[in-house]
Amino acid sequence: MIPNVHPPARLLAYDGSGIDGGLYTRVTGWAESAPHWLDQLVKEWSAFGLAVFALLMVWAWWRARAAESAVMARVLAAPLVVVAAYLVNSVLKSLVEEVRPCQEIPATVPLEACPPPGDWSFPSNHTVAAFAAATALRYADRRLGRIALLAAVLMGASRVWVGAHYPHDVLAAAVVGVLVALPLAALAGRAAPLVDRLRTGPLGPVLGAGTA
Repeated sequence: MIPNVHPPARLLAYDGSGIDGGLYTRVTGWAESAPHWLDQLVKEWSAFGLAVFALLMVWAWWRARAAESAVMARVLAAPLVVVAAYLVNSVLKSLVEEVRPCQEIPATVPLEACPPPGDWSFPSNHTVAAFAAATALRYADRRLGRIALLAAVLMGASRVWVGAHYPHDVLAAAVVGVLVALPLAALAGRAAPLVDRLRTGPLGPVLGAGTA
């Protein structure tokens, strides 16, 4: 007689539609009836919007050239913070293994091509990267941080609009991005002495002279 073998327990059910599938269907329904230009705009932002955060980091670096070394240290750490948040999110994805809503809900008509099986939904990679970047930038430059936060919210919303994620995928990713980025961005300022030394070496023209 073959014994019953139960699969290992997951942090969430494979089918996330029971959490907020109704809201997901409502949002994708809005997308289906929205003007074509709006859907195209959201699709482009969803696909390529992360490049905006890279540009904001470059802008932050340029502004930090005339700032104190702690600010430059936080700016330089921002890409590393995003990578760290992405890695944490990847571990969560592999633990949960939540099926994409466009695969789970038959009536869904996503604007974006539905990812293949095995490309898990929870949490959203795009959103976690966006919120991690916004948090890191907030520590380096408040003005740019506010712009990045707005862009992160729009990125998360776009991932639901195009049909790639449930709303809870996006909300969880926002929390992960912020929680991972907060301590790392705060600690980055402690590398100011290293930036001081680098500013007096060959990297001086790149890092700037700092505050007078």
